[in-house]
Amino acid sequence: MVPWPYPRLFAHRCGGALAPENTLAGLRAAARAGCRAVEFDVMLSGSGTPVLIHDETWDRTTDGSGRVAETPDDAVARLDAGSWFGREFAGEPVPTFEQAARMCRELGLAANVEIKPAAGHEAETGRAVALAAARWWQGAALAPLLSSFSAAALTAARNSGTGLALGMLVGAVPADWFDRVARLGCYSLHCDAAYNPAATLANVVRRGVPVLCYTVNEPERAAELLQSGVAAVVSDRVDAMTFE
Repeated sequence: MVPWPYPRLFAHRCGGALAPENTLAGLRAAARAGCRAVEFDVMLSGSGTPVLIHDETWDRTTDGSGRVAETPDDAVARLDAGSWFGREFAGEPVPTFEQAARMCRELGLAANVEIKPAAGHEAETGRAVALAAARWWQGAALAPLLSSFSAAALTAARNSGTGLALGMLVGAVPADWFDRVARLGCYSLHCDAAYNPAATLANVVRRGVPVLCYTVNEPERAAELLQSGVAAVVSDRVDAMTFE
């Protein structure tokens, strides 16, 4: 098995169930809960700025609407990304990737950055996120792990020359997973715990590729996966987990 330098528990979308997703409030919540690593999504705004958002539109997690890739930065800055989650988070902004990176470093949080390109922006987003991550984590003891479902985004990130570790994201592990991981130059395989039986995960572990499973919210299931050789889990319920 390739050595796994990251913590074994990542808070999903910054703070899991403790705060609105993909926000600085989420990063602070994860740190308060004792979590040492976070996962979050990065997409390019209409101005080309990497920002934290999961969906291609603003509708679900902000008070705005429309496509992320068509929204200029001045409009992004006016969005409320917290009120939908709770009144106490009213006015929480959509953070830039730079703001999130700086806070991760301040709080001592390791990061799994999911490159989440809007349709048609795969290569552009992969390259931009990789270059930004290399710049904002320069000199850090532990660089972020970049992951994506998009082969084009991962290829662009690899070709950026930053040398950052890459993770291939899938739902169910495909039969040709090893060839795909090798072709993309990925370090790890990230998969949905719900769609992969123990035998499948064991096969990946035997081939020496670190496995990260999402989204695991039951402490017993998380412990079972880690004991089986899975390198780490992503969870909404970091407050319920007793390991690091």
